[in-house]
Parts: sequence; C-alpha cells; structure tokens
Amino acid sequence: MIWQIAARRSMYKKLSKRSALYKAKRKIEKSKAQVRAKVEHPFRVIKRQFGYVKTRFRGLAKNTAQLVTLFALSNLWMARRHLLTNAGEVRL
Repeated sequence: MIWQIAARRSMYKKLSKRSALYKAKRKIEKSKAQVRAKVEHPFRVIKRQFGYVKTRFRGLAKNTAQLVTLFALSNLWMARRHLLTNAGEVRL
C-alpha cells in the first residue's frame, strides 16, 4: 500500500516555479488537500458536536458500534440544512 501524505514545502521550494515538475507537484498536493478536507470534516463534527474526544476501552465490538453510530449522526448533522429545507422548515 502506498500512503499519500503531504509533501514538505522544502521539497518543491527548490524547484523553479515555471518548471513542469513544480506545477505537477503543486497540482498533486492540491488534490490531496481537497480530499483530506472532505475526509477530516466528519471527524471534526464528531469531536465538537458530539464530544467524542477520547476512546474508552470496552471492547472492539462496542467501540465499532459507537463509531458507526456517530458517523451516521455526523452525516445527518452535515445534511441537516438540506433535509430541513425539503421538509419546509429552515432552522440554522
């Protein structure tokens, strides 16, 4: 498995801004950052809205069930405006 992590700025600071390699690296980093932003948002909702900051050790099955439930709630939380406008009730 190849892990795609962000490159350090020093890696492409050495390159000329006009070079093709620099432009390609910047494009790759931008696409990784866009994916990362979409992936990290549900974790923020779970931590801030539902207060799930620390994991308790109570068994893999229970932790897995709780996380699955929290991610389902996170999806509902992020889609709340869309769901409420369809119901005819808008609340911020």
